[in-house]
Amino acid sequence: MMTSKEIQKDEWGPERIYNVYDPQTGMEGTLCVYNTARGPGKGGIRFVPDVTVEEVYRLARAQTWKNAIADIPFGGAKAGIRGDPKKVDKVKWMRAFAKKIRHLVPDVYIAGPDMNTTEKEMAAFADEIGFMGGSTGKPIYLNGLPHELGSTGFGVAQSIFVAMEFAGMKPDGATVAIEGFGNVGVFCARFLSEKGCKIVAVSDSKGTIYDPNGLDIPKLERVKTETGAVKNYGSGQVLMSEELFGLDVDVLIPGARPDVIHDGNKDQVKCKIMSQGGNLPVDPKIEVELEKKGMIVIPDIVANAGGVISSYVETIGGSPEQMFEIVEKKIVANTREVLKRAKEQKIPARDAAMQLAHERVRKAMEFRGRK
Repeated sequence: MMTSKEIQKDEWGPERIYNVYDPQTGMEGTLCVYNTARGPGKGGIRFVPDVTVEEVYRLARAQTWKNAIADIPFGGAKAGIRGDPKKVDKVKWMRAFAKKIRHLVPDVYIAGPDMNTTEKEMAAFADEIGFMGGSTGKPIYLNGLPHELGSTGFGVAQSIFVAMEFAGMKPDGATVAIEGFGNVGVFCARFLSEKGCKIVAVSDSKGTIYDPNGLDIPKLERVKTETGAVKNYGSGQVLMSEELFGLDVDVLIPGARPDVIHDGNKDQVKCKIMSQGGNLPVDPKIEVELEKKGMIVIPDIVANAGGVISSYVETIGGSPEQMFEIVEKKIVANTREVLKRAKEQKIPARDAAMQLAHERVRKAMEFRGRK
């Protein structure tokens, strides 16, 4: 496991890494601010028992590129709180974390929701800081745009529709498998099914439910809420969580944890389009192998930027309607640009995305005299 001292700085970052501890609650957390050339580091706070310094660093670096590709005035950062969200008081731990990094907000870091953190925790973070602009994804009653509106899942869906254009595929009847049925997965399923896509498989940490005839998404949402597991859907076939990645579908959405497609299962992946709803789900080397097989791979830094675009709209006081309009406009434009560059230059989609991100960050660094 990599420690803060072992992380090597490159030309882009990281600028700062903080490891904090609160003896009163037992809270341990990490904040990595990777690059602030384009603005304060913006990135969510995830709340999981096994989050590491290395994971936070990797996520902060990816967030830098994501924010640059989204073309919003933020740098990149990420934070993680190490704790079991089902066993501790998340609001108390979030307040404890906020106290430890208060001096960085909002000039260096602006918080947002991530895995196992919601509008409730974002409200607590901002209240503890004493500045409502210290976090985004807050409740509507605090003039926020909570990610529970579905901005990330909506953006992933828009990226898929663009990829379908490139693949000569229509949404109606296209089969989809979704890893994860939290905020991202639920809204991906909703928005895709509204356009006629057939959601045939959904997984969570307890298993996969698969029905080649298609799943009833409102029913699946009720089952997940009431029982905590999609495998309790009541019909279809129950599989192991990891079996989802080997299903023969048109669209695969890895939408939860990092590194879920790896050397051990990459040869089983059969989709035509992969849109990365989660962060860092596939090693870039494996993405290249999948693309050589004819698959369209939309990198996480392009596909799942809807949440941070929503965060930007919140900072300028936009409405939910304006948020969805801006998310669609930016995700569609950026996905087209990346896939167009990849096709014209015969390079992997991630290389095309990084090319675009590097151009934007380098320009900002040169303007600020950092190059």
